[in-house]
Amino acid sequence: LLPLVFLISPLLLHGLHLGSAPHVPGVGCQRGGEEAWGTHGSDVDAQWPWVVSIQKNGTHHCAGSLLTNRWVVTAAHCFKGYVWWIVQLGELTLRQSFWSLRAHRNRYRVKDIIVNPQARGKFHDIALLRLASSVTYSKYIQPICVLSSTFMFLHRSDCWVTGWGVIHENMVPLPPPYRLREVQVTILNNSRCRELFELPFLRSSISFDMLCAGAENGSRDTCHGDSGGPLVCELEGLWYQIGIVSWGVGCGQPNRPGVYTNVSLHFDWIRMLVSRNDMPRPDPSPVLLFLTLPWAPRLLGPA
Repeated sequence: LLPLVFLISPLLLHGLHLGSAPHVPGVGCQRGGEEAWGTHGSDVDAQWPWVVSIQKNGTHHCAGSLLTNRWVVTAAHCFKGYVWWIVQLGELTLRQSFWSLRAHRNRYRVKDIIVNPQARGKFHDIALLRLASSVTYSKYIQPICVLSSTFMFLHRSDCWVTGWGVIHENMVPLPPPYRLREVQVTILNNSRCRELFELPFLRSSISFDMLCAGAENGSRDTCHGDSGGPLVCELEGLWYQIGIVSWGVGCGQPNRPGVYTNVSLHFDWIRMLVSRNDMPRPDPSPVLLFLTLPWAPRLLGPA
């Protein structure tokens, strides 16, 4: 984080929370990070329990957030080619001691990567990861809430982004011990967002499913390595993800806020995938199991 710059984001707000608002089946959400008040890309002292590190061949590549005990939401642009993807949860630092058993337990293999079918470059920049096994919730591992509308968060100046990205656009890396960092940002309205990016080489770069957040003076932003991380806001004691770190022009540049995928505009797609794939399937009957055995047809056939 640059203060926090160049994150990769898309999130939604009105439903991955099984409460009064429309939500994705099976998704809960928690209060999390009440005491995480650092700014300007400070280290996280409290826990944002939904934040995950998505690791490519054992190295941090992008961030993401936990939606359910089997699903993570992140940015589509993080995934190119076949590699061994692992998700690390419940840890503030990227590199744990070899003897850290808790760190080992909190790593999960990614079974499926489902990129939004409309994803093209920075447009519709959202993907879902299905984990190979279910996550065990704890004090340090909890899901984030997601809703189908984000209108109540416009103009908020107290929302947060977290990540393990570089701390300067000159690619200054996060120093040891590689702790998760956070920055408080302001949500800009869409008209102001488009106005700031109305330049010849950026024309039509802000689409309907994007939103801008940061500080217009460039003091608070995300950067390389923060992609896929969650932009979250608190409402009535619960934290909601409204965006996914997606792209930006440099890191921390004046009048160039970070651009995020608006999660709420992909809510129906998320709900469809999560509910369809998490529905319990009845166990096959003993007769059906018997008929699937290779010798069963011969046993039942004519003599």
